Amino acid sequence: MLRTIDLRGRALTAAELLEAVPRAADARDEALATAAAIVADVADRGETALREQAERFDGVSGHAVRVPEIHLTEAVATLDPTVRAALEEAIRRVRQASAAQVPPPVTTELGPGARVTQRWQPVRRVGVYVPGGKAVYPSSVVMNVVPAQVAGVDEVALASPPQREFGGRVHPVILAAAHLLGVTEVYAMGGAGAIGAFASGVPSLGLEPVDVVTGPGNNFVASAKRAVAGRVGTDSEAGATEILVVADATADADLVAADLVSQAEHDEQASAVLVTDSPELADAVADAVAARARRTRHSERVQAALGGPQSAIVLVDDADGAVAFSNAYAPEHLELHMADPHPERFVHAGAVFVGPYTPVSLGDYLAGSNHVLPTGGQARYAAGLSAATFLRPQQVIEYDRDALSVVSEAIVALAEAEALPAHGEAVTARFQVSGDAGPHEG
Repeated sequence: MLRTIDLRGRALTAAELLEAVPRAADARDEALATAAAIVADVADRGETALREQAERFDGVSGHAVRVPEIHLTEAVATLDPTVRAALEEAIRRVRQASAAQVPPPVTTELGPGARVTQRWQPVRRVGVYVPGGKAVYPSSVVMNVVPAQVAGVDEVALASPPQREFGGRVHPVILAAAHLLGVTEVYAMGGAGAIGAFASGVPSLGLEPVDVVTGPGNNFVASAKRAVAGRVGTDSEAGATEILVVADATADADLVAADLVSQAEHDEQASAVLVTDSPELADAVADAVAARARRTRHSERVQAALGGPQSAIVLVDDADGAVAFSNAYAPEHLELHMADPHPERFVHAGAVFVGPYTPVSLGDYLAGSNHVLPTGGQARYAAGLSAATFLRPQQVIEYDRDALSVVSEAIVALAEAEALPAHGEAVTARFQVSGDAGPHEG
């Protein structure tokens, strides 16, 4: 089921390692073209396009695209008490961890009367996307909304696909999670169309454009974010899920297999990769994965993901080879099942899970960390969702007359060197207006 990539005995360059990484490149390219067309259609035709997309992709028509508040209150009233308690605990933990991500303002005194303050300003309005296709993700409501609230965002709008089995309503557990967090602006719209609607706005629905769009989804949702980038801010392209397990001979093959299967059940595009220097472990994991894939509830979906080009078992010579491959792959989720893991060496990953008792499932729900993470290799340069996603660093500069005088000659010199004399004149004018002969006199 899982193909094998054997990199043993090969000294690979960085480019060759990137080439060896298992990816479903064709699927991503196709998703980008399709998502761009859907986004453009929503920008052009608004609610009409959204309704046509709902009928085409979700099998729903005639539904309330803007969710009435009664749907939210009804959802909370019927929410399983055990699920409610779990959501409330997840909210508490994510809120506590997210609070540490908001930097305090810092003022730097560069000299008497010369002050630069670094402060972090929240965006005004965000659009949160919560998937709802093959699975239901109330946990993603928590992971998106809580950091925005902690950052100080004023307005949070939420979108999730309409569900045919619920008469075109958003799934009730998602609605209940939104209500628990005080979110009242909710839309029954899904996929790339929802991302486009957040970016362009839909006047007939009372949906105003947002400043930032966040949330996980499939490759079409991730590609839609790329299509709207520049008009709105986005988080990382949190597309089809990925797990990379780095394991040595001490690892428990069945636990590794369980974690690979757990991510493969998201959808057929999911990536599940094992990297090991132990051929014996590789064989044992392959057998355990096959056994688990046959008996899991979503067996067909899991087997499609594990059999796709994006999933594999990778054999390397040693721990150094595993580190090099992992950093080239830059996975969304990285698990380390090693006797001596050295997590500090694994610098490119959305989130790192260390040890046999820290599965990705923990991070999906109750670790306190955020599960909206970069995919497709973007962890090399992009971060997972956090309060920082909704904050903009802003500098406030305050100089008095004497402080400006100290640097005025240097400013004039640099302005002349750049052939921008008016820049320098804007400084010297402040001293000449008062009748001073020069910046250092009077």
